[in-house]
Amino acid sequence: MKVRKAVIPAAGLGTRFLPATKAMAKEMLPIVDKPTIQFIVEEALKSGIEDIIIITGKAKRPIEDHFDANLELETNLKEKGKAELLKLVEETTDINLHFVRQKHPLGLGHAVLQAKSFIGNEPFVVMLGDDLMEDEIPLTKQLMMDYEETHASAIAVMEVPHEETNKYGIINPGAEVSPGLYNVKNFVEKPKAEEAPSNLAIIGRYLLTPEIFSVLENQEPGAGGEIQLTDAIDTLNKTQRVFAREFKGTRYDVGDKFGFMKTSIEYGLKHPEVQDSLTDYIIELGQKLSKEKKRKDPVIQEEIKKDLNE
Repeated sequence: MKVRKAVIPAAGLGTRFLPATKAMAKEMLPIVDKPTIQFIVEEALKSGIEDIIIITGKAKRPIEDHFDANLELETNLKEKGKAELLKLVEETTDINLHFVRQKHPLGLGHAVLQAKSFIGNEPFVVMLGDDLMEDEIPLTKQLMMDYEETHASAIAVMEVPHEETNKYGIINPGAEVSPGLYNVKNFVEKPKAEEAPSNLAIIGRYLLTPEIFSVLENQEPGAGGEIQLTDAIDTLNKTQRVFAREFKGTRYDVGDKFGFMKTSIEYGLKHPEVQDSLTDYIIELGQKLSKEKKRKDPVIQEEIKKDLNE
């Protein structure tokens, strides 16, 4: 069966970005001039996904508004002959998008469960908004290609430093069945470094068979008292194969302030409107910081004192 549908959970409270997210959806924070969730939607479309459901929550209405038509704005841009800006606006509206609310923040697994009636009895992908992926073939498409071969669930993973395994779901890999595709013995949610079975971390792209929903409906709360998707996948793996696809492209983590800032800078350096100015600024800033560092260096300060005394 063809994979046609995607689920994008976007119901989190965004506490890492307070106070900006007090009344604004975290997924609407822009990377240069594009909301983070738009990158996720674009990856889905480039992969061949036909229908997308976004799981929202309180204060997430701006997401719906962003992907809705804005006739007043479009008319204004047409009248002023701003064709390029009009095209950018229209690109966000001609998409088969659906929305459903997660009324209670009970975890990622619970959020995915809200899409059960929308998905029906089809395989589907889950795409998390904290991870932006770049590769020649979109990561979601890679998982879809794996499904065409295996007809089984496939989870995207990537190597992370061992000391950071407590931030991720981690796989215990089995045999490599083809280049970069592994059987999985079991999944562990956020293990301590000394207890982690590997450093291959789940990175926010999942292709799942519909049987995951019956597992989620009976899943007991796990880490953090929430219904964890990783735990449900581990249970599913006991009755049907679940593979892991190792991602070799570039991952941008926008789930915390530092990662978001790094991503904004790197995307800015590729943006045609600001890349030259930003490059010049970074060079200038680097020189300034280098001088400041030298000025504060105790060895250099001592040499300056000697020169002054002489």
